[in-house]
Amino acid sequence: MYTSAVSRRTTIEMDEELLEAAQAALGTRGLKETVDRALTEVVRASRRRAFADRLISGTGLDFDDQTISFVRRWRTPDSS
Repeated sequence: MYTSAVSRRTTIEMDEELLEAAQAALGTRGLKETVDRALTEVVRASRRRAFADRLISGTGLDFDDQTISFVRRWRTPDSS
């Protein structure tokens, strides 16, 4: 989980049904734990999508020919 040296107190209106659904999905109990976990999961998902986009485009990645050849064999269904 991400940790931060800065925290903030706030008051928000919360949809109780949505909170309960999020708690069940995340395996959390309290409001703070649920919100922290939900924010962490959103950031992780965003970073995974950005990394996947980089892998697809190859932007900023420097693979050698042997690595590219290995990956192509691994991704090809009839490469056994």
